[in-house]
Formats: sequence, C-alpha cells, structure tokens
Amino acid sequence: MIRFLILFGYFILSLYLHLSGKLNQYINLHYSYLAYITMFLSLLLAIVQAYTCFKRYKKHSHLHSISAKLASFILLGLPLLVGFTFPTVTLDSQTVSAKGYYFPLSEGTDKAIQASEGTSSQYLKPDTSRFYSKTAYENIVRKTADKYLGQSSIVIKDENYLEVMEVIYDFPNEFEGKEIEFTGFVYNDPNYANSQFVFRFGIMHCIADSGVFGLLTTGNSNQYENNTWVRVKGKIRNHYHKELNQVLPTLEVQSFIKVDKPENTYVYKEF
Repeated sequence: MIRFLILFGYFILSLYLHLSGKLNQYINLHYSYLAYITMFLSLLLAIVQAYTCFKRYKKHSHLHSISAKLASFILLGLPLLVGFTFPTVTLDSQTVSAKGYYFPLSEGTDKAIQASEGTSSQYLKPDTSRFYSKTAYENIVRKTADKYLGQSSIVIKDENYLEVMEVIYDFPNEFEGKEIEFTGFVYNDPNYANSQFVFRFGIMHCIADSGVFGLLTTGNSNQYENNTWVRVKGKIRNHYHKELNQVLPTLEVQSFIKVDKPENTYVYKEF
C-alpha cells in the first residue's frame, strides 16, 4: 500500500507542477514531454501496485524485511515531501547578491564554488561546450555567431537569449560595435556605482545547471533598483573589469526603459 501511495504521490506532484505552472522553475521546458511521460508512468505503476497489493492481501498477509522496506519508502518519499512542502522561489538579484557572479568558470575558485554547491551553476556567459565534442562545439558556435554578425541590429528574444549571449562572450572582438536589444532584470554591482548588470536566469537542462546570464551596462541615464525589469538597447564595447580581472563585453546604453516583469522570467537553451 505504501508503494501505491508513493507512486500516486509522484503522479499528483507532477500534475500539480503542470497545472500550477511551476514546472518551468525546475526543468528546461523543451523537455516538458519527459515530465508528462513520468506522470503517466507514475499513475500506471500506482495502478499496478494497487492491484498487486489487493491480490497479496486477499491471499495472505505477512511482514518481510520491514526495516529495509521502510528505508526505501523514506528515500522515495523525500522528493514528495520537498515538492509539496517547500515553496518555489523565483531567482532574482538577491540570488546574485548571495552567490556573487564569477567568470570564467574553468579554473580555481569557480571550480571550488561549483563543488561546494553540488551543481554546475554558471554566471554571465552561458557555456554549452560540455554537451558537445570540441570540434562540434566550435562549429556550432561559429555558425551561430556568423548568423548574428550578419544582422545590422540584434534583437534578443526569450527563444535565442542564451545562444546570443554565448557567442557574444565567445567572440567579443567580433561583436564589438554591434547594436543589440534585450530584456532583463537589473542588478546593481556594489563595486561599480555607475554601472548596472542586466540579467536573465537561464536553464540548460534543469535547475542544477542553471545560471544568471547577461551583460554589464554603462552610460545609463536611468538608475533603477535591483529586480527592476528593463528593455535595454545599445552597442557592445569591450571594457576591462577590475574585480573579474578580464575584459568583458559591455553594453554602452542608448535606451534603458522600465518594462513589466514577464510572465515567465526564465529563458531556456534549445539543443
């Protein structure tokens, strides 16, 4: 009976995440079909388990390996407890302030941060290189960069946010002088009083490999508070960032306009 309750609980939890619209805070929505499959299988297995349990109790009833079964039930039940009792929190500038931002992620301190977090969280630049062979990745980002370099002005939307940000950081010299426009939330860097980052939280596959991605902006005529959503437009310039000890693609602002917070604040990688 406990197996039935756990399996049925997974079905209810999956259904709840779908109906509440909170699934987008856990996985890349391009993989939502997997969540539907899981929901269906959970219900199917729950029905099978209920039938098996009914037949077993109809014939006889006895206890076997109670402690081992109890331990397995507890482990299987923990995700349900977390899913139903822990509130989901939309990531924002407070998350950035708590974690800080780091770039690049390949060496030293950043590796230690990832190890301590138990995740592969990314900051500033989306990096999909680990999902491809070296040659395949180089070909993909080169082709993607050429596509956008051929545009006189680049309008970044939710659908292409991560791929554009990735190639801007991969080829900063080639994108210098390019005009771009995108939407994000403001994060005021405490080390730069006259500069603001404009970020979006993005998910590669699931929340474990999520990150905060965007650009440092300069020349803003409007200084907004953290978490203010803005539509920003300007040209890419490369500036040295003292704290990060490297040159960063930076947006020299032409317009910086407050907008409404989008219904879904996350962006996702298309593979």
